[in-house]
Amino acid sequence: MRFSSPLVEATLLRRYKRFLADVILRDGSAITVSVPNTGSMLGLTAPGSRVFLSHSDDPKRKYAYRLEIVEADGTLVGINTGMPNRIAEEAIRAGLVGDLAEYVTLKREQRYGERSRIDLLLEDPQRKTVYAEVKNVHFMRTYGLAEFPDTATARGTRHLQELARMCADGHRAIMIYVIQRGDCDRFRLCEDLDARYAAAFRIASDAGVEACAIKCQITPEAIIADCTIDILA
Repeated sequence: MRFSSPLVEATLLRRYKRFLADVILRDGSAITVSVPNTGSMLGLTAPGSRVFLSHSDDPKRKYAYRLEIVEADGTLVGINTGMPNRIAEEAIRAGLVGDLAEYVTLKREQRYGERSRIDLLLEDPQRKTVYAEVKNVHFMRTYGLAEFPDTATARGTRHLQELARMCADGHRAIMIYVIQRGDCDRFRLCEDLDARYAAAFRIASDAGVEACAIKCQITPEAIIADCTIDILA
């Protein structure tokens, strides 16, 4: 996934109200930018951090700049939760996710279950339909070990339950964890921050839900799916 135009470097002052951050541009001017991430962004909001912003001339946008990347732990971390679906799709087409590249059609944001939309739906007349849910991962406490979630997520638990129901109905289902940082070679669920999600994952796995963790390489020019990494029990 390549950015449409070069990102703008800035320094983070503070993140607040979930969707906003104040930054200082390289020319010294202070501006407010949008933050496309509703999560806690634990470990990624330290004042003084180097950040990278995208810019839009769209008059409908309240804030012209949007936070895309934060430098933390000596690496660049993608924080835009709107990106993982695109990255996962590119990973699938590149053959990084099992046999999913062989499917004839891939659709985005399709309604399914009781009140959800599946991120990616793959169909092929010769294969079972695949329901793929994508999650953004950027949390790291131990070097090299990516973790999800970084806070309790009832919505994420519901998604696992609905994927398990898809398996029970005879379909395939897969969780794709997109790790928007290049310094992790292992992934695990963060059970101490959300025991319910971890329990739901185990139940879903027993029901046949597959899982895949994809590491990305991050630069101010692009976020590229690199390879799959081990998911620890």
